[in-house]
Amino acid sequence: MTDQFQKAMSLADLPEGSMRDCVLEGREIVVCRTKDGGLYALDNICTHAFARMCEGRLRGTRLICPLHGAAFDLRDGRALGAPASKPLGCHEVRISGDDIEVRVAAAAPIPAPQL
Repeated sequence: MTDQFQKAMSLADLPEGSMRDCVLEGREIVVCRTKDGGLYALDNICTHAFARMCEGRLRGTRLICPLHGAAFDLRDGRALGAPASKPLGCHEVRISGDDIEVRVAAAAPIPAPQL
């Protein structure tokens, strides 16, 4: 983990209501921009079955896994129901000029798949 923000992408590359993945400090991160302009950065790997969250759906402040439909709250990463029970890691995000920057949080241990 670093104490510094790093450029994840240009703000213009992430329209409202969309998400994009990036790799920072060797970790896959998904950056989400809600239709009301909120910005969130979370780990990109589902805690249930290791699917890439950027391939799922964004519904308001819910991020839905493409594999089994597990839903997570963008605001704090918490699992909103089965089949996932463990939260996604969250990262601090900010806008700096025309860029979206992320400060990567300390890595949590990788959970075993919940099959």
